[in-house]
Formats: sequence, C-alpha cells, structure tokens
Amino acid sequence: MTVIEAISATGAGPSTPAARAVRRAPRRRQTGLIVFLSVAVLFTVAPLFAVVILALSPENSPTIPLAWPSRLTFDNIVRILGLGSFPTWLLNSVAYSVISVVVVLLTSSMAAYALARKRFPGRDAVLWSIVATLMVPVQATLIPTFVIVAGLGGVNTLWGLILPTLANAQAVFLIRQFVRDLPDELFDAARIDGAGEWRTFVSVVLPLIRPVLATLAIFVFLWHWNDLLWPLVIGQSDAARTLTVGLASLNTETISTPNLMAAALISFAPCLLIFIFLQRHIVSSIAATGIKG
Repeated sequence: MTVIEAISATGAGPSTPAARAVRRAPRRRQTGLIVFLSVAVLFTVAPLFAVVILALSPENSPTIPLAWPSRLTFDNIVRILGLGSFPTWLLNSVAYSVISVVVVLLTSSMAAYALARKRFPGRDAVLWSIVATLMVPVQATLIPTFVIVAGLGGVNTLWGLILPTLANAQAVFLIRQFVRDLPDELFDAARIDGAGEWRTFVSVVLPLIRPVLATLAIFVFLWHWNDLLWPLVIGQSDAARTLTVGLASLNTETISTPNLMAAALISFAPCLLIFIFLQRHIVSSIAATGIKG
C-alpha cells in the first residue's frame, strides 16, 4: 500500500494537509536536485569562462576577471601562435594524438575480435595476461621503456614518442566485451555468404562497434593530448616537445597571464571539438544496432 493509499484509507481526502505534503515531497526533491546540479555546473564552467575571458583580454588587463574587460581581442591568440616553437609543439601533439588513436583503435579491435570470436589454445591466458597489465602502473615501466627506446635511437623522435603508447590493454578488453555480445547469427550469415575473416571483420564487426570505437577515440585522444610524463621524458629538445610540455615550460618564462591563458585555450579547443563530433555515438546501443542490421 502506497502512502497516498494509506492516507485515503484513514479518511484523509486529497485536499487535506497530509495529502498536499505527500504531493509536495517529490517536488522538493526535484527542486533540490536542480539546485545542486546548477551549483555543480557553475563550479565546472566558471574556470573555463575565466580562461576564455583572460585569453581574450588585453595584455595589461587584471589577472583575475572580477569585471568584464574594456574590450575583447584575439591578439593574445595570434601572438601565441607565432611564439617561437609553439606551432611545432602543436603539430607534435596533433601527430601524437591522431596517429595513436588510429593505430590503437585498429590494433585493439583486431585483437578483440580474435579474443572474442576465435578459438585457439591459450586464448583465455592471453586475455587475462593483457588485463593483468592494467594493474601495472606506468611509472614502474617508464625507465625500462626509455632505455629500450633510447637504445633504438628514439629519443627526440616522433616514432619514439608514439610507439610505446600504442599497446592499450583497456581498449582491447572493452572492445572484446562488445564483440562477444554481438549476435552469432550475423557471423553465421557472413560465413554462408562466403566472407573471410578480414571481410567479416571489416563489413560486420567494425560497423557494429562504432559506438565503442567513438568512445575509445575520445578517451585515447584526450589521454595522448594531455599526456605529460612520457613526452617530457622522451622529448629532450625544444623541437620534440608536445603542447603539454611546452605549456609547462612557458610557466617558467616571463609571459603575461592573458598570453598563458590564450595558450591554454588553444590546447583545450581540440578536446572540445573531438567530444562535440563524437558524443552522439557514446549513447548508441550496440545491441540495437546489431538487430537493425
């Protein structure tokens, strides 16, 4: 028996104070939730708003945006884009992130397909060995990785920056879970049509796992774009730095706060664009996609 039914059974009508209190309770909870979420959004957006305002403010503006600046200008952004090695840092970050996303998604999806749909001796051992690497902190393998890459001549090179980060156990495991849940009828139909393994992978598996690939693309891109530790270790020259390392070095130089905020805004823009273009795939249902064919 619900609370309203209990009130009705005791003779309290719908217009009594008790009944009105019961009806107002969900509204109070909803109002409280709206207030809480509004405050959370305010604390989340306020730092970004401050960065944008400072980046578009004149160079001699106050460092704390307590008031709207006298005018907005793009001079800081133009100045930063032409500052020394900043374009090189930006290109290095783009290459590091984009190449890593493409290679990680391709190799991880191929490995996930084999671990989910192929039967071979030691398959489970291989899977759990890959999963076990997630428990090893990056700092524990940093020095051995650097020694190997340095021995191969990869210091201050783009391939030395990218190659050690291409093995992504988390991506393999996540894609494998999606491929395992695909309907068996789709693979049976592909075999009946005479499709080989590569054709089945390209024509059946890849279209159906687009939501998880888009989600992983966002995570992998953000991880590489914001990565500081490995680029700092392997890129020892100014021309080999990525944007994150370059921004950290700008902090130690004499540079105005608006210029520094303009550099931070340029660094943030690609992350926002990637999320805007790929967010619609995150909420897609992989099972519904498979049934729709």
